[in-house]
Amino acid sequence: MQVVVPERETKNATSSTLNTPTDKKIVYHTKDLNLWYGEDQALKNINLPIYENEVTAIIGPSGCGKSTYIKTLNRMVELVPSVRVSGEILYRDKDILSKSYKVEELRTNVGMVFQKPNPFPKSIYDNIAYGPRIHGIRNKKVLDEIVEKSLRGAAIWDEVKDRLNENAYGLSGGQQQRLCIARCLAIEPDVILMDEPTSALDPISTLKVEELVQKLKKDYSIVIVTHNMQQAARISDRTAFFLSGEVVEYTETDKLFSNPSDKRTEDYITGRFG
Repeated sequence: MQVVVPERETKNATSSTLNTPTDKKIVYHTKDLNLWYGEDQALKNINLPIYENEVTAIIGPSGCGKSTYIKTLNRMVELVPSVRVSGEILYRDKDILSKSYKVEELRTNVGMVFQKPNPFPKSIYDNIAYGPRIHGIRNKKVLDEIVEKSLRGAAIWDEVKDRLNENAYGLSGGQQQRLCIARCLAIEPDVILMDEPTSALDPISTLKVEELVQKLKKDYSIVIVTHNMQQAARISDRTAFFLSGEVVEYTETDKLFSNPSDKRTEDYITGRFG
């Protein structure tokens, strides 16, 4: 990945819509973030604070930059060879794009849950214990405690406690996704990123994941990309509407859906396009 510093654009699409609370700590703050895949610009002058112990939803039509944005937050986007980035991404006031910032440290603090469940081809137990083992934990009693705590945290312990030695592939899709959330919790992250985590799930499994997200925000800050506007309205505290690589509007979820300040937001949430 190449980090470049072009001239800053003066336009700020979110300046009139940001409502910054004084009593909330900012976990992430992207400032004048621009990103290109080769010659194609995917993100344009993104200025977005993300607050502690909240669920922040990212909505918008396909190709608007939602997934690209969330993948900048843990630097997964730099796995694409042609990527160029300018601006700042501050995590706990440190710029993660700095050459001195270690990506391993970042990904210990920032967990990721993907669109499709991706359990390892291992036992349920070993899926959860994998991260702690990587971090040097070998004591069986300690690992047992981490596994149980993580599975309980992901609201799946009662369903799998008697199957811990079975292959995780034997779980249903919804169970696999909650297992992946438990695997994320096992490394005790600060932030959890979710990229359309329920799009491959049935309605009942989707509801369980949504209920889980609501519980987890007590201990974690969560950013969720979703194509489902009803889901964003149900579970998030704030919502950012992306369009053509820009943030059109970012505010409290209730306000965005009931009284959007930009006509493009209103057109999108009422189904006129997208």
